[in-house]
Amino acid sequence: MFRPGRLTLMTAAAAATIAAAAPALAGYGQPSPWQLGLQEAVTPVFHQAHAFHNFVLIIITVITLFVLALLVYCVVRFREDKNPVPSKTTHHTLLEVAWTVIPVLILVVIAVPSFRLLYAQYSPPPADLTIKVVGRQWNWDVVYPDANAVTVTQMMLQKDEIEDGQPYTLAVDNVAVVPVNKVVKVDVTAEDVIHAFTIPSFGVKVDAIPGRLNQTWFKAEREGVYYGQCSELCGFAHAFMPIAIQVVSEETYKKWLEAAKGDVEKAKDVLKQAAAEKAKDSAKVLDASPASVASR
Repeated sequence: MFRPGRLTLMTAAAAATIAAAAPALAGYGQPSPWQLGLQEAVTPVFHQAHAFHNFVLIIITVITLFVLALLVYCVVRFREDKNPVPSKTTHHTLLEVAWTVIPVLILVVIAVPSFRLLYAQYSPPPADLTIKVVGRQWNWDVVYPDANAVTVTQMMLQKDEIEDGQPYTLAVDNVAVVPVNKVVKVDVTAEDVIHAFTIPSFGVKVDAIPGRLNQTWFKAEREGVYYGQCSELCGFAHAFMPIAIQVVSEETYKKWLEAAKGDVEKAKDVLKQAAAEKAKDSAKVLDASPASVASR
């Protein structure tokens, strides 16, 4: 006899299987509706930033509740009918020392992990790959200097060009491609006015300034498409300068780069083929799941 509980267990197993296969297909690096926190972290630096954000959030929540409690206490305890003759005290040495020393200690506690995070941001490990990003009104060029200066020019897709699953105002015509679990050094500059290269899921935000080369780095731990935008007001089309970076396996990256040396447009076929293969593999995994077997 078939038991409902068994169906629930098999369904849960199938869901877990799909979830395990999904990272290779999904694009994680984009905002979601009603999102309250930071975007999901996929780099070591942004994992630290997440932890620091949550740590500071606890501290400021405690401080806010403490100040609110003091305020409510003072309003109730020292209201006019309970305290018709207010105290004329103007100094209290212990309190004055406390409200000076305690905030300093809190700032020190916050400063230690913040310095660690800054050190991680500005002390990258040896790079496996270097790309150069050039901002201009109103698009980005991503150049691969070690690969015959292959250049990927990114323009925002218009509404009628958007395909299923692509986020409007974030999707671009040509994604830049990097390998997963590799340290990528990014040289950032601009041609006209100041822009800012930003990929939230990477924890990356660096100004693109004409005549100056700024640097940042990231190491993406998961495959997918990650979106960002120009984060420095740069003119009337500032909101329409998206950035898209696709993280793929090293094998797929090498195939894409080799194809891009000849034609960046044709190199898209490599990404489509890799996506199709991953979808096929995921379908096989799903087909072999307990829920799928039980339904036959």
